Amino acid sequence: MEKSGNRDNCFFSRVYEVTRLVPGGRVTSYGAIARYLGTGRSAIMVGWALNKSFSQSPFVPAHRVLNRNGLLTGKRHFGTSTAMQQLLENEGVKVENDKVVEFKKIFWDPSAELNKP
Repeated sequence: MEKSGNRDNCFFSRVYEVTRLVPGGRVTSYGAIARYLGTGRSAIMVGWALNKSFSQSPFVPAHRVLNRNGLLTGKRHFGTSTAMQQLLENEGVKVENDKVVEFKKIFWDPSAELNKP
């Protein structure tokens, strides 16, 4: 069991590292992070990692990670129903009906922006 826990901690740490690189005013997806890390079918695990990220230091900008359609599916983990949207709007990201406007235009793909791990 310890082995699995260590593996999860390592994966979570890698998710946090990539998420910290998402520029303010840009967004990415759970799946894009998973693909960048070489675990393309683990988008849900990326979400789990980000759900545990709030106590991390330095800060992990989990609000910049959305589902593949630009929906704020993780918003319930931000304390209030509007906190995730407010964080994005503070960075100039427009949100309507829990969806980022011009999602594809401001999408940040770590596989295209960063060297492979």
